[in-house]
Amino acid sequence: MTVHKALPEAEIKSPRSLVLASTMSKASLRAMFRIELVLIDVLMFAAVMLFLKEVAPRVGIHFDLATAFAVLPIYIVLAFNWGAYSAPALERTIESIRRSLTALVIAQISVVAILFFIKTADDTSRLSFGVSALSIVGAFTLSRAAFGLRVRRRSGGRLWNELLMIDGVLLKRMPRNTQVVRTSQLQLEPDLHNPDMLHRFGLIAQQFDRVLIASAPERHGEWAIMLKGADVDGEIIIEQSNKLGAIGLSHFDGYDTLQISRKPLNLRARFQKRALDLAVAIPLLIALLPLLAVVALAIKLDSRGPVLFKQARVGRGNRLFQILKFRSMCVEQLDATGARSASRDDDRVTRVGRFIRATSLDELPQLFNVLLGDMSLVGPRPHALGSLAGERKFWEVDRTYWQRHQLKPGITGLAQIRGFRGATHEPSDLTSRLQADMEYIQGWDIWRDVSILMNTFRVIVHRNAY
Repeated sequence: MTVHKALPEAEIKSPRSLVLASTMSKASLRAMFRIELVLIDVLMFAAVMLFLKEVAPRVGIHFDLATAFAVLPIYIVLAFNWGAYSAPALERTIESIRRSLTALVIAQISVVAILFFIKTADDTSRLSFGVSALSIVGAFTLSRAAFGLRVRRRSGGRLWNELLMIDGVLLKRMPRNTQVVRTSQLQLEPDLHNPDMLHRFGLIAQQFDRVLIASAPERHGEWAIMLKGADVDGEIIIEQSNKLGAIGLSHFDGYDTLQISRKPLNLRARFQKRALDLAVAIPLLIALLPLLAVVALAIKLDSRGPVLFKQARVGRGNRLFQILKFRSMCVEQLDATGARSASRDDDRVTRVGRFIRATSLDELPQLFNVLLGDMSLVGPRPHALGSLAGERKFWEVDRTYWQRHQLKPGITGLAQIRGFRGATHEPSDLTSRLQADMEYIQGWDIWRDVSILMNTFRVIVHRNAY
């Protein structure tokens, strides 16, 4: 990258001010605005209809409240599908009004068509329906315009947090409205052999909606892999194209950028996946409480030590978390890093441990990880930091290994139902799992999660589970 005059140190955020100024990405703010806008639409619709119900008879108009309210559920569905609650609609008032009114008019036409089809159109006052249609169009136009003002005041005119990380290069000019930090200030390097470095990068990246990297070309490859695994919309500022697995070209404050990564799930998909997790995990935990108690008691009676085993695993965005499992090994022989995989006749495994490992009962405490939000029911299985494929660590076998952490790790996954379980004796054992993990991430669908959950029951007892 061309060297230009140095940026003033005062314009670069220190690590402490970076955290204080960012706190979190604005995803939660956008979600709050969406919820507010849905509620405003519903309340505005109800207020207008109830007002007309009171006023219309006084001027000689028969008003059918039930028919009028039939428009609302159709409108809500269409509004979501056509982006009336999307980020572009939140950012641009005119776009918000256009998408909302389009959904509203189509919903009104749909109700008329339904009434005609069921042959009750003649029983509905055309004047009443017309008055209600025009009234709600006017009300929605005003409410969306007013809400646009609230969004601009509350967000400061920006619904996205951006971070530019500068790694040993100088830029022509400072970007506007963007937080900037030198990687040297954070003691951060694109070191793909250091899980702690990826964990720290993931902690920083999760605070922002968009992360940009400015570095020397020879370091682009490492930064690209860091971005792809961090569950973030990531870009690299470039002056020439590089083979980084870019997914598109973009622009940032006058610079050309390569778009390297994009979050695999949008807000709707994340909501669907989380809703499925909670809808299954909560009743399952309640139903399994007696079994959990029996297993815990058996472990306590069988060997000394805690009932639960905690271990650091790599989670979403390459951030570390503590996984929970029923302890299945003698406490003095527990492997904190997971460097030694369990074998069929492993002398570390207790009598109860052998049974709960063979039946996958040792995995049940991970339902609490799901409730805490560290894991999902379905996703790539979380690996221990010391896991080996043959004699090599996983990221030494394939440096794109870190990209499998774009989603939350799962209790089960596509690789597991395909039979890829147990120890990774050879690098090829890991490769098969990575391929399945990336296939799952790139083709995620809520119904695929349901299918994987249903197919998991047939592989709970597996020849490689020991």
